[in-house]
Amino acid sequence: MRTFAATLTQHKMTEGFRVKKYDQPVKRYVETMDLKDEPELIGRYRDAHRRENFWPEIKAGIKEVGILEMEEYIIGSRVVMVIETSLDFDWDKAMEKLARLPRQQEWEDYVAVFQKCKEGDTSAGKWQLMERMFYLYEDGGEAR
Repeated sequence: MRTFAATLTQHKMTEGFRVKKYDQPVKRYVETMDLKDEPELIGRYRDAHRRENFWPEIKAGIKEVGILEMEEYIIGSRVVMVIETSLDFDWDKAMEKLARLPRQQEWEDYVAVFQKCKEGDTSAGKWQLMERMFYLYEDGGEAR
């Protein structure tokens, strides 16, 4: 039997998620990572990402490297992250810079408790970029 919270979450998911509009064309990156398959740890990972618990220095750093929007989605212990940036965004340079920003490695070490990763991994070491294998738009999703 489903709980009220599960029904409420399912209801919201079937309504879809609004997408931010930008005054410029953007590109999207998608990454994935697995959490440790332990309900308590997954719950704590979710809590760490609640607006009121998310460290302000991490949010500021994400913006500082040029990320316009970042979302995480979860099913079971699999997390998928969607990142939107300007077209001139350089992934490698941004990830190098992000790794050196204040409290970033401290955050990575904190959330590593919940993640299937190696001790001391940076964000770039934990997340795996995903390949786009399908798109609906005839022009390949390119901005015009």
